[in-house]
Amino acid sequence: MAKKNTPVVEEVDELEVAYEPTEADGGMFGDGPPAKKAQHFWPSAKRLFGLLRPERAKFGFVVLLVILSVILTVIAPKILGQAMDVIFNGVLGAQLPAGVTLAEVISGARAQGNDQFADLLEGTNVVPGQGIDFMALGGLILVVLGMYTVASVLMWWQGFILNGLVMRIVFNLRQDIEEKLNRLPLRYFDTRQRGDVMSRVTNDVDNVQAALQQAFSQIVQSLLTVIGITAMMFIVSWQLALIALIALPLSGAIAGFIGVRSQKLFAAQWKNTGSLNGHIEETFSGQEIVRVFGRDKEMLEEFDARNDKLYDASFGAQFMSGTIMPAMTFVSYLSYVLIAVVGGLRVASGQLTLGDATAFIQYSREFTQPITQIAGLANMLQSGVASAERTFELLDAEEELAEETGTHLPERTNGHVEFENVSFSYSEDVPLIQNLSFSAEPGHTVAIVGPTGAGKTTLVNLVMRFYELTGGRILLDGVSTTSLSRAELRSQVGMVLQDAVLFEGTIRENIRYGRLDATDDEVIAAAQATMVDRFVRQLPEGYDTVLDADGGSVSAGERQLITIARAFIANPSLLILDEATSSVDTRTELLVQHAMAALRTDRTSFVIAHRLSTIKDAHTILVMEEGRIVEQGDHEQLLARKGAFYKLYMSQFAGGALDEESELIE
Repeated sequence: MAKKNTPVVEEVDELEVAYEPTEADGGMFGDGPPAKKAQHFWPSAKRLFGLLRPERAKFGFVVLLVILSVILTVIAPKILGQAMDVIFNGVLGAQLPAGVTLAEVISGARAQGNDQFADLLEGTNVVPGQGIDFMALGGLILVVLGMYTVASVLMWWQGFILNGLVMRIVFNLRQDIEEKLNRLPLRYFDTRQRGDVMSRVTNDVDNVQAALQQAFSQIVQSLLTVIGITAMMFIVSWQLALIALIALPLSGAIAGFIGVRSQKLFAAQWKNTGSLNGHIEETFSGQEIVRVFGRDKEMLEEFDARNDKLYDASFGAQFMSGTIMPAMTFVSYLSYVLIAVVGGLRVASGQLTLGDATAFIQYSREFTQPITQIAGLANMLQSGVASAERTFELLDAEEELAEETGTHLPERTNGHVEFENVSFSYSEDVPLIQNLSFSAEPGHTVAIVGPTGAGKTTLVNLVMRFYELTGGRILLDGVSTTSLSRAELRSQVGMVLQDAVLFEGTIRENIRYGRLDATDDEVIAAAQATMVDRFVRQLPEGYDTVLDADGGSVSAGERQLITIARAFIANPSLLILDEATSSVDTRTELLVQHAMAALRTDRTSFVIAHRLSTIKDAHTILVMEEGRIVEQGDHEQLLARKGAFYKLYMSQFAGGALDEESELIE
């Protein structure tokens, strides 16, 4: 089932994001003001394009190539218009008598009352009796073809450079995210669905890449094209240019009206994508539980509900942004009609040549085209900015406290652990551990028992500095753990969890994960000491047997033994066993106990166990209730007191169950 305490699923429909870490962190963790809603498109877009700053030199060169290409592209219609004038003048001149001047032809036309034809001739350079000058025409056509060819090559070149530039930026962004994930506290992952975090790291980054790679290049080119064409239109005819510019405010109003509404829908689309991914991840990882309890129908209904939300948000975003293109096209057609009518009248009156009119009509078409492209790219750009906001939210999240690295430990410590008035709480208003003090002697096994929620796992997490203390301190061989780097502290600790986590690879690689420089002989020695060798030898591929991510090719007990071997080969000073036998059967438990006994030799061990028989030989047993140690002593002492431990023990092994367990441990 979906986690009910996951903030990212329960947020408002609009994506929540902040641009300053303090605000974002407070909003996400509930211990500060709410995060700002993603309603500031331009600050987010500015930050997104700010990723280009390290590549500004190459980016400047890309812009230069685009400028040169646009210049050639916008000048070409003017020259093509001159070619049209050569054709028109040649056709018209061939119909006029040779041996007279153009002025004489115009005067004759007016004398005959043909003023409209005379006005037309006044706007031309016709030579009476002379046909089309094919040499001049061919030269102009070759110039136009050359300009378009060079412009195309320049655009290909800038696209090639921009592609590599964007790839490097996204590569660095993925590295920043990976490093950020390693700096985030465990609290961050506890309050979010893993599927949503994965969606931010994968889907959202891919969407950012698409926005930078495709939308950016076209937007720059389109903006420069609009500027260049505007200048050329005013050069050709400022009257027609004013008519063409009527499309700008209309286009801007349409893009602004639709864009604001599209941005909110795209934010909801990606939020719902993360929510759906989180549910899918939970369903797949908990497939056995879903089927055992017959919850296929309920999980499918939950999927359908989230999928419907994603469908509605996606359909709304695509539909709203998709209306931009038709609306902009309609505006361009209106502008085209006005220009054609007015331009034709000006040609007929001799105020404009046919070539200039033809060039201006082409400019008007090319003028609205980049505006339409910009509007069409709003879909991709808005989606990319919405994804960027989610990515920036992750990058702005509160990190673990800064490390103090002035103190160092020897390569192997004695393993003396002291808790001095340790206090900790997940939230300020709900204290969990208060003023807890105890000492774990070197080489001793300290068992931690208590009811669910007593703080057992939290206690060992504090030793690992997965969480930071709110009071007191923890000492390792007299050195405060906060004065050590987390990497150095954790290098002294081995951990075996209730859930046996294996990685995709061979058994040999999974064992060597505990110490990457271990030799094959050391791997085998660790496997023999922890009962792994006995079942690995029976596998066809032996230590080279490939395990999938969940270790499905070996049993649950065998997976647990491999994790114990992994901790064994690390040779830690401290060992944490978090309910390591709770998920295996009784027979396998005996093998795991033997393996853990070998693992605990000569090192300080913290053992969390539900099966109290597994901690009978512990030097010290801590009984915890509501974050406090209510009893401590060895097994016999605590049973003799008939206190909290005695009640736990009797509730677990009352009657026949107690007799059966007694036989096992004897």
